[in-house]
Amino acid sequence: MFKKVLVSEDMDDINKGIYNTLHDLGVKQIDQVQYCDDAYLKIKKAILDEAPYELFITDLSFKSDHREQRFTSGDMLLKSIKKEYPDLKAIVYSVEDRLPKVRALIQDFKVNAYVCKSRRGLVELTNAIQAILSNSIYLSPEVNNALKPKSNLEIEDFDIKLLKQLSLGLSQEEISNHFKENNISPSSLSSIEKRLNKLRIQFKANNAIHLVAIVKDLGLI
Repeated sequence: MFKKVLVSEDMDDINKGIYNTLHDLGVKQIDQVQYCDDAYLKIKKAILDEAPYELFITDLSFKSDHREQRFTSGDMLLKSIKKEYPDLKAIVYSVEDRLPKVRALIQDFKVNAYVCKSRRGLVELTNAIQAILSNSIYLSPEVNNALKPKSNLEIEDFDIKLLKQLSLGLSQEEISNHFKENNISPSSLSSIEKRLNKLRIQFKANNAIHLVAIVKDLGLI
């Protein structure tokens, strides 16, 4: 069993559940933080002290408050940590269940397990820890298809951002300007037109309004 684990989670009740689960599994040292920046500093200090963490568990979404953060999400934190310390085992524990997001975290960031927060979340967390100890990747049943071939109904994160702006009533030109202002790529008008045409064909939508209605019904936005 892992001896030293760090948990990054900003909700007290969830922190308690994770702590109890780790304690019951026999983890000797369980450190908990509520800010991504604190997690990064603790991981870095532990490495410098030659007493590194063996496992890192983090949420993806953190509520902003008065404290300014370098890392505003678990995604940003994991990207940096896995780049600097690739050997550190990591579990995502999140309500996010979109397959493209899960796939990216596993394949691009090399996260070792993805557990969905649910009624069985802590049971799944235990399963994930056991799987990692056996050098296996673990996915909760809700997102178990993330590493399988993509279905025709899957869309990328960029598509979701595009469709959300479309659902707000923005024109293609306005979306292009919004993406440019927020450094979202691709942002050219022609790229957005091509992407929307592709999505209309993919979802067999008659027009933009019909497309938005379809993806909303599917729960994609």
